[in-house]
Amino acid sequence: MLKAKQIASEKLTPYATKSDFCKVFDQDMNSLYLLSFLLTADPHKAEQCFVAGLEDSAEGNRVFKEWARSWARRSIIQNAVRMINPRPIEGNRGFNSASINRNTATAPTERVEIAPVLALQSFDRFVFVMSVLERYSDQDCSVLLGCTRREVMAARTRALQHIGALAEFQTEPQVSIDSEESIVRDRHSSVLEAAA
Repeated sequence: MLKAKQIASEKLTPYATKSDFCKVFDQDMNSLYLLSFLLTADPHKAEQCFVAGLEDSAEGNRVFKEWARSWARRSIIQNAVRMINPRPIEGNRGFNSASINRNTATAPTERVEIAPVLALQSFDRFVFVMSVLERYSDQDCSVLLGCTRREVMAARTRALQHIGALAEFQTEPQVSIDSEESIVRDRHSSVLEAAA
């Protein structure tokens, strides 16, 4: 009898329940794991982050049902921040396009489209994922990462430059060693042009 009353009251409440969060993590498993992987850049840590996000969402603060998906994503971001602890780059090191080589252009992943993101330094990667992909404000990013808004803006700029340079590197004309003739690949617009 008591259990029936609890179930009935759970259905009437506007707040997300444990089962609501379980459904969110089940239905959005691929995108939530991808978010974890993009932040941690490590499959094992991404799994830990995913599981911790599920636990925190189910046991954490009460949120409205309509916010369950965004709360689950935020929980994953918070766990990734705790796990990796990304810090802003010390000093004012500028972006160095000469440092790009074939190894960073093809980071070890089966999904070529996310390799440039995984090749970013951890702080720049977090800022890029949070501000560009997840559309968090600079203020939210600075609060979650424990840094200034200026550091967030600088990291986003570096990340976009790095990703754009990698895209340009992958579409540059390649010189054939045997014939010394240029083999021009199809030119695609860079990530920076697409973002504009």
